[in-house]
Amino acid sequence: MNTELHLPLERRIGKRSASVIGKHLGLDTVGELLNYFPRRYLNRGELTPISKLPLDEEATLIARVLSNSTRQMRARRGSLTDVVVSDEASGEQIPGTLKISFFNGFRARTELQPGRRVMFSGKVSRYAGSLGMTNPDFVLLDEDPELAGSVDPEKLAAMPIPVYPATAKLTSWSIHKVITTLLDTIDMDGIEDPLPADIAAREKFLGIGEAYRLIHSPETAADWQRARDRFRYQEALVLQTALARRRAQLAAEEATARRPVPAGLLASFDRQLPFTLTAGQAAVGKTLSHELAQDSPMNRLLQGEVGSGKTIVALRAMLQVVDAGGQAALLAPTEVLAAQHFDSIRRTLGPLARDGLFGGAGMLGGPGLSESGPGPVQVTLLTGSMPLAARKQAMLDAASGNAGIVIGTHALLSDKTSFQDLGLIVVDEQHRFGVEQRDALRAKANRPPHLLVMTATPIPRTVAMTVFGDLETSVLDELPAGRAPISTHVVGLAENPGWAARIWKRSREEIDAGHQVYVVCPKIGDDDDGDFSPGEAEPSDAELSEEGPARELASVTAVVETLSQEPALRGVRVAPLHGRQDPVLKSETMASFTANQTQLLVSTTVIEVGVDVHNATLMVILDADRFGISQLHQLRGRVGRGGLPGTCLLVTTLEPGHPSRRRLDAVASTTDGFELSQEDLKLRREGDILGASQSGGRSTLKLLRVLEHEDVIARARTDAQRLVANYPGLEGQQALAAAIDEYLNPEKEAFLERG
Repeated sequence: MNTELHLPLERRIGKRSASVIGKHLGLDTVGELLNYFPRRYLNRGELTPISKLPLDEEATLIARVLSNSTRQMRARRGSLTDVVVSDEASGEQIPGTLKISFFNGFRARTELQPGRRVMFSGKVSRYAGSLGMTNPDFVLLDEDPELAGSVDPEKLAAMPIPVYPATAKLTSWSIHKVITTLLDTIDMDGIEDPLPADIAAREKFLGIGEAYRLIHSPETAADWQRARDRFRYQEALVLQTALARRRAQLAAEEATARRPVPAGLLASFDRQLPFTLTAGQAAVGKTLSHELAQDSPMNRLLQGEVGSGKTIVALRAMLQVVDAGGQAALLAPTEVLAAQHFDSIRRTLGPLARDGLFGGAGMLGGPGLSESGPGPVQVTLLTGSMPLAARKQAMLDAASGNAGIVIGTHALLSDKTSFQDLGLIVVDEQHRFGVEQRDALRAKANRPPHLLVMTATPIPRTVAMTVFGDLETSVLDELPAGRAPISTHVVGLAENPGWAARIWKRSREEIDAGHQVYVVCPKIGDDDDGDFSPGEAEPSDAELSEEGPARELASVTAVVETLSQEPALRGVRVAPLHGRQDPVLKSETMASFTANQTQLLVSTTVIEVGVDVHNATLMVILDADRFGISQLHQLRGRVGRGGLPGTCLLVTTLEPGHPSRRRLDAVASTTDGFELSQEDLKLRREGDILGASQSGGRSTLKLLRVLEHEDVIARARTDAQRLVANYPGLEGQQALAAAIDEYLNPEKEAFLERG
């Protein structure tokens, strides 16, 4: 399909131009270059606000020359031409200036005269506190050689200038020139439109050929806006149809129905619960129970704030599956969290859980229902660091069916791990796992298993529609009784250096009151970059580049050493915890902290999820600006879990007003995870949200922005569901099917299916 788009570029623009595009942009076909859309458009009559230029990135701007001076260099031969430009007519209240330097710049010296309007393209840097550029490419807009004499002057002034993502070796206007050549040589009639004709007519969209021409070479702003709207909808429809098709395929699979057993383990568990389920927990539980009882596999995403009681909801679903003769597996991202789940689930089950005894009420060969009620369920832990004999026994229990509930880490994914009848997979903290890992576990079931994916990082509705469109979504948005509020404060040491000592005095006050303290560091020691979670967005390079001189970040080893000498903490039992420790030592350390034998725990982010110590009331996060919003929100959820008020101190040495401090202010301003996730999307670039952290590459979305275009996504989703319902194989929509196949390359498929 669309053979024109798959043609090698050299067939249309020649070998020389094609090799340049291939070398610098990695684009090799007609379609790849046509879909290399402009990032933005400049108006020839307007100047670019200099204050909004991105630091340490290639940028294209229009500015007016203020001055031009040339001098001979002292330390080396040749001349240096300094050109100062201004954005005085850009609408900014205070005009900005930019110093642009050219080494031996004869052309710059002669052409860049005061008053000229010029378009520059180069890397923006900071020198001696001011923004600047060195040896950028430039074009005089007052006398554009490409258009001079061929276009009416008034029309020329109104023509937008496309600005493409450029490189140091290939300017935006060079890219535009090549694409203009391509537009002149391409067979537009050979491009089939992936948009169904009825949708294109309803939306009054441009034809695909005209849209390509106007998005790259618009004569007015309305031209590129109409073209962009059309391609944005096309992108949304392709993605949503892929998701709808996948959802339909999953629904068509035959799973084993796991129907409730009236007098089974679940009923016994509910009777012994010492608290009442929240309305949300009861409602989600009812939904899960209904879906588990169907003979098509459940595929559900469960979102819930930190501490909203997701684990109880998941455990009740697991017990229903065990009652029905199946096994449940809970996949956790870290050994600390797996061990925590193992302990808490056995503790919560009480007499209904017993080690070494055969599992649930209805399992084949098991004790079934006795006069005194159902038999206990065996809960088994399986991690890679367990002693060999214990690991072999755990694997034997899973394979034989003796273990009704198996909790583990990546060890569950091992080729050597098997199950007798895997009926339900629960994935905790889904952002830590890729689709390959989830599918590796699914493959261990005799028939497609039911799937419950849990996350404590709230996901805006539009992101859920875009990324998790193949999963139904449930939300727990209320906290159970007994969860105390958490107060969060930014501790700015740059403006208040005296607060550093107060942090440890405050810690001592909590300890003297019988409580415990977490101290979180971004690093383990001096030789590493920390325990950052896979998929967790750290601050962007652009943000970190603005920090100036490199800072010495807090590390677990250094902080433990410092606190051992801290007068305010004399006599306090302090222990380190991080990912490089021996697993046995990690378990012992957590057990000691849980038992209040250790009073202050210095840790990396290994305590980010799942760790549940009710007596911990204070968390100190050092160099908090090094963590993302969702990570900070997760971390502070470790305190205030036992009915005691929690406090979180976000400690930073950055100056007030630094971009990275905006994240800290956002976290301190609210405990609403959904509000924070929206803020996170605003502060982070789209590629960070839907790009490398989730699909292994750059953002898979070109024109679609999940927060800005909710209406587009929703319309496309409705269209996609209708299309797949009417034409499950997309019969008669070959161009759309081909566009989906093109979209679902391995990288983007991982993006689409992750979870």
